[in-house]
Amino acid sequence: MSASTIRKAKKLVESGGVEKIDADLYQIKSSSDPNKSYFVTPDTCECPGFKNFYKFHHGKGLKANCSHLEAIRIFIQEK
Repeated sequence: MSASTIRKAKKLVESGGVEKIDADLYQIKSSSDPNKSYFVTPDTCECPGFKNFYKFHHGKGLKANCSHLEAIRIFIQEK
């Protein structure tokens, strides 16, 4: 995971951009567009970065990730 992804995730958590909706469902603001937000579970996100992850990292053995998924991990750790 890139340093940029972690930096964006921390900023989302620190700015109050993570809202817990249900047991495993969160709504997280877009880091690039304040008018957008995404529904995120611990394993999936509906953002373009997550959807296109395998297109850019195909065959590298990486699990799809994005700043929104990382923000959930940070959010949970801080609770």
